[in-house]
Order: sequence, then C-alpha cells, then structure tokens
Amino acid sequence: MSDHRPTRRDLMKPVQLLGFGFAAAAFAGIITLMSMGFFQDLDGAERMKVVVVSLVVAGIAFIATLVIIALLMLAVDPAQVSRPVDRAVLLPPDEGDGSEAPDAGASGGSH
Repeated sequence: MSDHRPTRRDLMKPVQLLGFGFAAAAFAGIITLMSMGFFQDLDGAERMKVVVVSLVVAGIAFIATLVIIALLMLAVDPAQVSRPVDRAVLLPPDEGDGSEAPDAGASGGSH
C-alpha cells in the first residue's frame, strides 16, 4: 500500500471550493424559504417574493463564501503548495508530531 500524502494543491481544488460555495448557498436559500413561510399557506404573489428574496440571499452566500475562501487561500505560501501535508496545517513548526499535548499549567507561576 502506498503512503500517498496529499499536497496543498490536492486539498484546494476549485471544484471542491465551488462545492462549498454551492452548499452554503443552498443552505442559506432553504433557511430563507423556511423562515419567510414559503411552505405555509401563501398566495402566488407572496410565494414569488419569497423565492426572489431566497435567490438573492443564496447568491450573496455563494459569492461571500467564494471570496472568503479565496482570501484564506492567499495566506498559504506558494512554495508550500506542492509540499506534502503530513501533519495538522495550523500547528506551529516547532511542535513535534503532536503526540504529546503541552501542559497548560506548566508555566510555573501565576500572572
């Protein structure tokens, strides 16, 4: 069995990022439909207004998700994009493999 470690490029594929955006848009749209009473007894004009508002909210959520993810991707060093990821991404580089949890009370005094 080969030990394939994913690179950062593998973790940040555009299709997956668009999937996150579509999932956020669908969630926002469905929540807007439910909160505005789309599934209750409404007439045709009221239902149309609810659908329009829901589509606007879904579009805003989609765009906001893509912008936020794109800004977060700018924080990654381009030299690290092709380097394999073999530990947690957010750990500081001076910590080892993370097998030992540092003791929070080991500082030796009170502040």
